[in-house]
Amino acid sequence: MMTRTGSGSISHEVRQHTRTRTGLLAIAAVGALALGGCSGGRASPSHESVSSKGVVDGTIIATGDNSEWLSYGRTYDEQRYSPLDAINRTNVGELGLAWSSDLDTARGQESTPLVIDGVIYITTAWSKVRAYDAKSGKELWAYDPEVPGATGVKGCCDVVNRGLAAWGDKLFLGTFDGRLVALDRKTGKVAWTQVTTDPAKPYTITGAPRVVKGLVIIGNGGAEMGVRGYVTAYHADTGKQAWRFYTVPDAPGKNSEKYLKDAEKTWHGQYWAEGGGGTAWDSMAYDPELDLLYIGVGNGSPWNQGIRSEGKGDNLYLSSIVAVRPETGEYVWHFQTTPGETWDFTATQSIILADLTIGGKTRKVLMQAPKNGFFYVIDRETGKFISGKNFVPVNWATGLDPVTGRPIENPEARYYKTGKMWVGSPGAGGAHSWHPMAYSPKDKLVFIPAQHAALPYFPDKDWKPAKKGFNTGVDMSAGAMPADPAVRKAAAEATWGELIAWDPVAQKARWSVKFPSVNNGGVLATGGGLVFQGNMTQNLAAYASDSGKKLWSYPVQTGIVAPPITYEIDGTQYVAVVAGWGGIWALAPGILSQDGGPIRNVSRLLVFKLGGKATLSKPMTLDQLPLDPPAFAGTKEQVAKGAYRFARFCSTCHGDAAVGGGELPDLRRSAFIQQRDAFQQVVHDGALTDLGMVSFADVMKPEEIEDVRQYVIHRANEDKALEAAGGKAPAAPSPTPADKATQAAAQIVKDQEKTGPRR
Repeated sequence: MMTRTGSGSISHEVRQHTRTRTGLLAIAAVGALALGGCSGGRASPSHESVSSKGVVDGTIIATGDNSEWLSYGRTYDEQRYSPLDAINRTNVGELGLAWSSDLDTARGQESTPLVIDGVIYITTAWSKVRAYDAKSGKELWAYDPEVPGATGVKGCCDVVNRGLAAWGDKLFLGTFDGRLVALDRKTGKVAWTQVTTDPAKPYTITGAPRVVKGLVIIGNGGAEMGVRGYVTAYHADTGKQAWRFYTVPDAPGKNSEKYLKDAEKTWHGQYWAEGGGGTAWDSMAYDPELDLLYIGVGNGSPWNQGIRSEGKGDNLYLSSIVAVRPETGEYVWHFQTTPGETWDFTATQSIILADLTIGGKTRKVLMQAPKNGFFYVIDRETGKFISGKNFVPVNWATGLDPVTGRPIENPEARYYKTGKMWVGSPGAGGAHSWHPMAYSPKDKLVFIPAQHAALPYFPDKDWKPAKKGFNTGVDMSAGAMPADPAVRKAAAEATWGELIAWDPVAQKARWSVKFPSVNNGGVLATGGGLVFQGNMTQNLAAYASDSGKKLWSYPVQTGIVAPPITYEIDGTQYVAVVAGWGGIWALAPGILSQDGGPIRNVSRLLVFKLGGKATLSKPMTLDQLPLDPPAFAGTKEQVAKGAYRFARFCSTCHGDAAVGGGELPDLRRSAFIQQRDAFQQVVHDGALTDLGMVSFADVMKPEEIEDVRQYVIHRANEDKALEAAGGKAPAAPSPTPADKATQAAAQIVKDQEKTGPRR
């Protein structure tokens, strides 16, 4: 158990549902999870200091209270711009820590805080919620929905949560296991709960809800695994469902609405068998004047269009921005960024609304920089294309049609047609992932957290759907990083992150800041002429919005992927960010996730102000587990088969080519691989299911699991040989003392040593 003292601090243990705090003797049980709207989870007692001067409504979200942060993007236009300017270019160097609070989950932190009536609300990994006095840092209440650890296997990209929505006197939370929960804002007690997804299918919720006209709107994720996407609206007061909008059609004959019948014509084969995909897992924006809700739609399921739709058709409404009426879910228009999507090029990235002067006229526009690498300016009244240009180098298309905005494709990019490996740039991680971008109406610039990273696409010719793991139709092992120092060096040099200040009218970059690794954090722009962003170099930084000059940075002892916010209380401006290294780029990319060095997750809420004098506790020593695997005694055939299954079923958590990152075990350095029976007990029997490591017996036979073990042993020996030759094997920090899964696995190994092999 790790303990930290000081303002706002707590004692914590990963995945522990109860906590001890000074002055708090017990956690009050709110109720058990049940279908049909019963409350679930735990909330600690509220403190009477919580103020309640008013309720949140659409008018205040649309116009924005400058002192607060009332919605995910602050206002309905999702610009993530605050007019506050007390912190500015002349004094930002005086910014210091006001207070901080340690969190009890050592996984990726992606939350955007809300600030309402002097209280700051955050979500954390595993869909937990906390409320603090935003001035002092005193914790007011905490809520844990008690998401089962076994649901972690359903996620593509860590057990993250991006935030809350507010309306009236309630907060709204989407949980990783598919619930929508309404909480009393003052107490944290559950008002109502709705199960929004089928628990039998690999759906997840990681995005923040939005509330428009008293309706709470939430999407879901899971397209990598095999589901059909949709967005649902619920009445904020009661939780009763108002409408549901499906983003892809059902089987022919089952589509009653015109927009789905129209979409059906763009699909081929038995596309509905694996759901089709199209999950709307993140971005939304709302224009009150036009009364249009804009929804970003995700990738296909499987990715490989050759499997999904016989390699034909645009496959609407994949990778599209769709405009609907918020009260009814009625379809109005759509714009598709990637017709016939086959590369995981989602359009779920940030949607920003603004009025721009283009050609001497003021245009109501929608802006997006989706995964495919092109920056789009679209007429938000009609959905018509205005302009678009690539903001990073791309090789899958040569440009966009100037009239329609349709990409001019490179035929070789359709890997399922050529049967050859295609090294696509950008790759599935995208030129811009979920990390929110921001727009400054003063500078008339969009600030994009961009990524430069390719991915080898190779069709999985023997693909069959499985109950777990990636169902992409792409052989994920084909591009696994080899144990070749030259190849690794070249790949690292070709992979980096970048903060780009983009002129959306001229469609070109004004300035940029380069980072040593592919990952960077979400962005905040302010009236003080500043852009705030965290990064994997373990700093929160402020840049001049007009030039990109770095004016301030603060060492936070961990990577930051979440976006900062700002607020004001009693005339003092604060900047807040939830820090904690994790998410897909910390786990899956292996060596490429460690270009800037291995990073320990230290999850905290950090709040800054001018003249802040608080300090962080001394950073933990970043110990490394030894690379001391057993001798490889397997066969080449086992390695080949194990590589395929590891990539499909294991790599999303345990890293490309078994190079672990984040806080999950690096299997190359684990005693877990030493014994066949211990490995089988966990991977086949599910001995650690309650801690998130479920049984894979339904997708792998014991001999196939042994192939995976031999592959990991082989990889560990390859990297050990690199070290012996004077090279460098990718390292990962040892698990934290609170990592119960690692401790339990170690105990299984010890027990097996005593009992001997099972028969």
